[in-house]
Amino acid sequence: MSCLKKFAAGLFMALATNATVAAADDQETVQIFYDLLNNPGSEPHTAAFLEATAEGWVSTGDYSVKTKSRDAFVGQMGGFAKLIPDLEWTVQDMYQDGDTVVVRSRAIGTPAGPLFGVDGEGRGFDILTIDIHKLEGCVIVQSYHVEDRAGAMRQFSSK
Repeated sequence: MSCLKKFAAGLFMALATNATVAAADDQETVQIFYDLLNNPGSEPHTAAFLEATAEGWVSTGDYSVKTKSRDAFVGQMGGFAKLIPDLEWTVQDMYQDGDTVVVRSRAIGTPAGPLFGVDGEGRGFDILTIDIHKLEGCVIVQSYHVEDRAGAMRQFSSK
């Protein structure tokens, strides 16, 4: 193999290794989001979330395209801890393309009171969620959420 080919192969491997390391770092950053969902009242998880997200981070979670600020989201977490004390949010797949990380996850829990306007009388839910996280400089700047809320409501009313 010529020296030029060896150099090109080495450069390619170095670049591929750096891209793999960057992707792993981004995915670890995104995992912090789910760690907070699983520990919604935890101060250490809240602090980690604040470090992993940009100050201007926004969450978009419905078709109205209304957004929720980082402070509003963090404020909501204390209510989640009380409303769904056994909430378990499990990442099932995480894919990255450039600065975008897509997560397929599963949320399971039993609300202690009405959820989505429905009183499930202690019935639980098990739903699919899809999130798309945009990153800049190793921090999350925006997250889009799709959760099967209709499926959760059906589960509340069917038992």
